[in-house]
Amino acid sequence: MMQYLLLGCGFAFAAAIQPGPLQAFLLSRVAATGWRRTLPACLAPLLSDGPIAVLVLLVLGQLSPTVQQFLRAAGGALLLYFAWTAFRQWRNPIEESTRISAPRTLLQAALVNVLNPNPYLGWALVLGPSAVSAWSRHPAYAAALIVSFYGTVVATMALFVILVGTARFLGPRGRHGLLALSALILAVLGTYLLITALRNTPLIFHSI
Repeated sequence: MMQYLLLGCGFAFAAAIQPGPLQAFLLSRVAATGWRRTLPACLAPLLSDGPIAVLVLLVLGQLSPTVQQFLRAAGGALLLYFAWTAFRQWRNPIEESTRISAPRTLLQAALVNVLNPNPYLGWALVLGPSAVSAWSRHPAYAAALIVSFYGTVVATMALFVILVGTARFLGPRGRHGLLALSALILAVLGTYLLITALRNTPLIFHSI
């Protein structure tokens, strides 16, 4: 179970601190209304990702184990790409503006996340195949993966909001350091998924 907990927490932390529409929304709301009123918006992924997760899991459940492992390998490659993107942002940091027009309610924040392609990619190529694999071993493993992922996402974004709204801890240097940490975590997770997929798909080795 520990590997699924670590995968869920690691992927969630890296995803939560990556610049994106939801992070821009949180920054804008902190600037406009303060961190206390912004905290509920951190629950947006719990509302927006449900339909995505159900759809992806229903489709993946009908696929053969070999295809699932290929998707898992694709997820590893995707995480390595995200790691490279984060590394490039770390090498060439760009200041982000907090004056962004943003929705004012939790439901509108969830809509921002629904229109964000990252949850779809994350579930289709990373969380989905890993959850199906975990379920085949024991339902508790799949639950541990999903709970650890969303628990870490919400907790990380909440901490992000509090730090930005109080001590301004996430200034240029703080964000710079988090990007480096995010790139490292994504690279490790991507490599892990690729190796796991290769080990569980003998056809790949036979074709080489």
